[in-house]
Amino acid sequence: MTVELAGGVLVGTGTPSDEATFTLTEEPIADRRAVMVPSVADALAVLTERCLRWPQAAAVCDDVLRAVDVAAPAFGGVITESLAYSTLQSGPEFARWLAERGPKTVPALPDPVVADRVDDVLLVNFNRPTRHNAFSTDARAALLEALEVALVDPSVTEVVLGGNGPSFCSGGDLAEFGSFADPASAHLARTRHSPALALDALTTRLGPRCRAEIHGQVLGSGLEMAAFCGHVTCAPDSTLGLPELELGLIPGAGGTVSITRRIGRWRTAYLVLSGEFIDPVTALDWGLVDALAEITGGQNAAR
Repeated sequence: MTVELAGGVLVGTGTPSDEATFTLTEEPIADRRAVMVPSVADALAVLTERCLRWPQAAAVCDDVLRAVDVAAPAFGGVITESLAYSTLQSGPEFARWLAERGPKTVPALPDPVVADRVDDVLLVNFNRPTRHNAFSTDARAALLEALEVALVDPSVTEVVLGGNGPSFCSGGDLAEFGSFADPASAHLARTRHSPALALDALTTRLGPRCRAEIHGQVLGSGLEMAAFCGHVTCAPDSTLGLPELELGLIPGAGGTVSITRRIGRWRTAYLVLSGEFIDPVTALDWGLVDALAEITGGQNAAR
């Protein structure tokens, strides 16, 4: 059976289907087109409520995920995602969230990303621990600067991405949202200065030697960037999710490409539309992460 929710989202129940946005089941299943939930009826109720509240973002999410070609280079998918994201930034659902949030000021924090080189290993850490390493414009610039060192220096044979403090990265800094001059400028900034594309290029060159070590809150853009790495190690305290729908948005840091490559468009859509967080064991089972391990103090160490 297939149920059509607001925004044209199609949710199947029972037998997995390619046509559905995803399928819900109460039975264990390995098929990545399906998600096991305790109660299909309860999950449908939550999904219906969320899609009715954010129908435009839900519809755009479904469209973008269906358009992603996981076998193609990341560039096309990142551009498509960013254009869709910018469209939603101009829409009423994001405007409503901004009005409900009210005015905010982004705190100025020094050294939002720190990088150290140990022999041939480049260690790159998010460094806004008091904000759970929320991703800001200055953090994006600093991260890209660090990654470009590895891109241009072939003697760097390993890159390790991590986060200082209690979390790897809690997603975009919500205090900064809405500060863009206009959606077109925001699109150009995201795509012309993209850590996602840099990480994708490094993974193409280094494979699993471009790796992320994640812990604590691993949400939104944090999860999206980690998923571009060739190997992701996940600490037991990690919480993973894509909460962007509640802002009237979709993932905007390349996640429709990186996460879809790892778990398929169906489970990616479920994470966005349901707003559910998943634990490390589920993430490992789905292929969102590659290994479970302890990370002491949130600080990378050269291997």
